Amino acid sequence: MQTRTIKRIFTDMDGALLNSKGQVSERNARRIRRADIPITLVSARAPMEMREAIELLGLQGPQVGFNGGLIYEVVNHQIRPLHTKIIFKQTAATILQAVRQHFQQVSLSYYDLNHWYCDTVDERICYEYDLTHQAPTQVHDEDCFLSACDNLFKIMMISFEEEEMQDLQTYLNSLGLTSVTILRSGRFYLEITSKEVRKSSGIDYISRKENLKKEETAAFGDGHNDIPMLEMVGFPIVMANAFKDVKAYAFKITKSNDEDGVGYGIHRYLVS
Repeated sequence: MQTRTIKRIFTDMDGALLNSKGQVSERNARRIRRADIPITLVSARAPMEMREAIELLGLQGPQVGFNGGLIYEVVNHQIRPLHTKIIFKQTAATILQAVRQHFQQVSLSYYDLNHWYCDTVDERICYEYDLTHQAPTQVHDEDCFLSACDNLFKIMMISFEEEEMQDLQTYLNSLGLTSVTILRSGRFYLEITSKEVRKSSGIDYISRKENLKKEETAAFGDGHNDIPMLEMVGFPIVMANAFKDVKAYAFKITKSNDEDGVGYGIHRYLVS
């Protein structure tokens, strides 16, 4: 019997639903399916990188990609957009060219609805591929790559050096780009989306569509880009592996992502 009337759970993927291998463990999947509560994935990932988890968990209904830049459903194995917010092409080109000029060692890539584009396949791009199992589309003409594509949802920068990552974020913030949001996602990623994009905007859209009250919703997260999502729901649950300051937003702290913390948290704190 449910101790609370939870009508929808929202969960981040990397660092939360997914373990450090980028997978939903079978035990975690069984626990989540057994709870029989509608689940919405709310992720910085592209839809193609969310598909495996959606199919494993048997999810129906709306999903949120690109940190809220895309709200969509999967219908007959096809993506059906419900709501979109893209980055202006000229703004994207300005960012790409500036980063390439001043931070040449940082991996640059970006996404439209169906593709992940890069111009160089380096160790950081390979690291992302190992997590998502999605191969990038390599653009060999650098000028073409740095001009950006149409309908671009997200720019992603990867660095394994913390000092470089901090310098990169400081530099991008200094450009005064008013139409985009710049956020860390985990320790190695800096991601740029439209200013109008927040994980909370996806939750707000779905909550209004389904007439959900705040106390009927819960969420799982671990990163700074999850904070707006955690603030939107009645029962925010934070992973044990989360950043310390993110834990301040928690109703409860669950186990880590490598200990199946989402499945555990659902049954420990939301149902009995």
